[in-house]
Amino acid sequence: MMKSGERLIFIGDSITDCGRNTDSEKIGDGYVRIIRDHLRLRQPEGIPDIINKGISGNRITDLADRWEKDVLALNPDYVSISIGINDVWRQLDNPNMNQVYPGEFEKIYQKLLSLVKVKTNAQIIIMEPTIIEENIESEGNRKLQPYIDIVRRLAVTFNGVLVPEHQCFIAVLKKHPEYKLTTDGVHMNSTGNLLMARTWLRANGLE
Repeated sequence: MMKSGERLIFIGDSITDCGRNTDSEKIGDGYVRIIRDHLRLRQPEGIPDIINKGISGNRITDLADRWEKDVLALNPDYVSISIGINDVWRQLDNPNMNQVYPGEFEKIYQKLLSLVKVKTNAQIIIMEPTIIEENIESEGNRKLQPYIDIVRRLAVTFNGVLVPEHQCFIAVLKKHPEYKLTTDGVHMNSTGNLLMARTWLRANGLE
């Protein structure tokens, strides 16, 4: 069980960031806050120090640039990583920029996880990328699949906790294709944030 005195870092892109810099508690108003609030009620005796290190627009290459400062130097007990959406989305909305294709994505991600193993004692928590549009057959969701496969392999390789976000989002949309889980096909609405948080808590045995 996660407990008081431990440190839990969430790192990722805008889905994790969720306005943290304008929030007095610096955790934003997305899935990280829901997880924090759930833990407070579940464990009134104390919860880990929760740190949100999401930055809007980040890809795996951006995480690599700040991994030492925002993860390793903080010596976390848990590090939860949500990345991959922008690695695919940029291929759709900005095809002329330098892209991060699956091979590079896996190489960099593996290096970052190796550094966590070597330099900390942190439990690794790897979140699948969520969705790009509620249409499960969208180009974005098709392009996401190799990245999701990589995340699943890395969770096994590094003995990490896999949070099956994409699987859960797709399962909901198959049953209820009329549901909206995002505001724009990528960023979560309140339902999407709740689904992310519940999936994370369940994967970590904290529901």
